[in-house]
Amino acid sequence: MSASVDRLVAVVEALRDHCPWTAALTHADLAEYLVEEAYEAVAEIESRDAAAWADVPARRADGAYPALAAELGDVLFQVVLHAAVSRAPGAPAETAGFRLDDAADALTAKMIRRNPLVLTPEGGLRPAEELAAVTPEAVELAWERVKARERAAAGLSSAAPAHGDGGTGPGLDVGGIPARLPALAAAAKVVDRAARQEPDPLAAHVPAPAAEAGERPAAVWPDEAALGAELFALVRRARAAGLDPERALRTTVARVRAGDWSALRPSG
Repeated sequence: MSASVDRLVAVVEALRDHCPWTAALTHADLAEYLVEEAYEAVAEIESRDAAAWADVPARRADGAYPALAAELGDVLFQVVLHAAVSRAPGAPAETAGFRLDDAADALTAKMIRRNPLVLTPEGGLRPAEELAAVTPEAVELAWERVKARERAAAGLSSAAPAHGDGGTGPGLDVGGIPARLPALAAAAKVVDRAARQEPDPLAAHVPAPAAEAGERPAAVWPDEAALGAELFALVRRARAAGLDPERALRTTVARVRAGDWSALRPSG
């Protein structure tokens, strides 16, 4: 690794051995900080739009990129700290549950496996003529296929069986979607995952958007601000009715993940 990363690891290891606060930490203690630091990094990213970030000299000059580097550094610190916490304070390095190098090696191997259209099995680039023919859609499809094979080889079931009212159809692949995502983020992940399956297992249970059917949509969101306003209004109506929108969507997503298609009907 670079000298900067090596120094960071050495500093964190020293804290693990000699700082009483760090020595007492467990992985469970750190969980909330990992989430918090990730959200702070996202907030920094969302402080400017994509076009603004693309102007690298301007963002360096106004401090945006240094600020983003600092926030992502806090995320990196959590990874390094988890590696340090996998070793008892004062114990030899070889007794650690994992080292930062282990995490990096595992990630590198996964990137090579999951990107077969871009990288060779050895990690080199494919020939230029092959790379020129690769599309983002093909990359995404190859990633999902390799991921599905990996889960199958590990004996992990990722497809939810269809049930609820005797419904039939392809199972929904929900493997790898974190169970504790916020409800709206989880719903988006499930919908995106379903859309990448052939055929889409949600198609028989959720009406397709009117635009996909060649019709004019009943409501058009010109941008995320308009969608956000509508979602906020929906939350307000839910609260006025004494309902918890987060719990409602979380419950529906959980039922869909389990293959209970009746959850997608108002009377389900």
